[in-house]
Amino acid sequence: MKKIGFLSFGHWTPSQQSQTRSASDTLLQSIDLAVAAEELGADGAYFRVHHFARQLSSPFPLLAAIGAKTSRIEIGTAVIDMRYENPLYMAEDAGAADLIAGGRLQLGISRGSPEQVIEGWRYFGYAPTEGESDADMARRHTNVFLDVLQGKGFAQPNPQPMFPNPPGLLRLEPHSEGLRERIWWGAATNATAQWAAKLGMNLQSSTLKFDESGKPFHIQQAEQIRMYRAAWKEAGHAREPRVSVSRSIFALVDDRDRAYFGRSDSQDHFGYIESEKLAVFGRSYAAEPDVLIEQLKGDEAIAEADTLLLTVPNQLGVEYNAHVIEAILTQIAPALGWR
Repeated sequence: MKKIGFLSFGHWTPSQQSQTRSASDTLLQSIDLAVAAEELGADGAYFRVHHFARQLSSPFPLLAAIGAKTSRIEIGTAVIDMRYENPLYMAEDAGAADLIAGGRLQLGISRGSPEQVIEGWRYFGYAPTEGESDADMARRHTNVFLDVLQGKGFAQPNPQPMFPNPPGLLRLEPHSEGLRERIWWGAATNATAQWAAKLGMNLQSSTLKFDESGKPFHIQQAEQIRMYRAAWKEAGHAREPRVSVSRSIFALVDDRDRAYFGRSDSQDHFGYIESEKLAVFGRSYAAEPDVLIEQLKGDEAIAEADTLLLTVPNQLGVEYNAHVIEAILTQIAPALGWR
């Protein structure tokens, strides 16, 4: 059994071919798709975060709005780039959104990927300290974020406050109990997956990772997941971790599907997203349901994960994306034992 959700990058473009021609279109349709996905029986609505781009950027207003309009579906990110974040302000935003949603937030965070501008985090007021890389800065922000989510007091109260204080040191408010255990790390390497396990974060592994063996993507990703679980066990955490993988999967069940995805490339690709760091990009899956089922049986990483996030072409509109999700839930998942 697996939890199955969707992952949207939230693109928009003024093109006449796009159903999302503005930021308003993307935000409002993201809410509508989450509502539709919940009605279909999907388990999660997740959103990618990018800055300086015509894509979703500030996740918490969107997550709070979805939380207010749904009642069951998990609501999350995959991922928030921690190089750009004030971890204390982020903890307040996350706490508020989680309380509105009734404790359904699943926040994916990470160092982030290459962005639209050079060192964009500097425009947000952040810079690595001496001897620190931007990745180190992201992990430093993450450690602070995880610490304050525990809800312990750390700030000295004013002896003459405007309003009465509870006794002792003060914590950030609003605090949402349990959110600390619903933080995920998006890992592109085996080492960062193991680091996330030691800190007690769940694991998100996307449709790419840095190449560490030359093996097919799904095998490298499965190995990463097994290393993560071993590190989690060694760390001695009391609870069981969660692991998600992302995939582009399209069941070709009507002429629209065949027109859009009937010629999709079905091979892994190797390339560079950062200088001197070879990455492997996982294949897309697009086939008639019976063929698709057999293809997915061979994906080792999906087998290792408890959560599958379906990347959706959000510019094709809510109705079509709901159709894509429904086809996986009704025609593919039961045959594979995911439902």
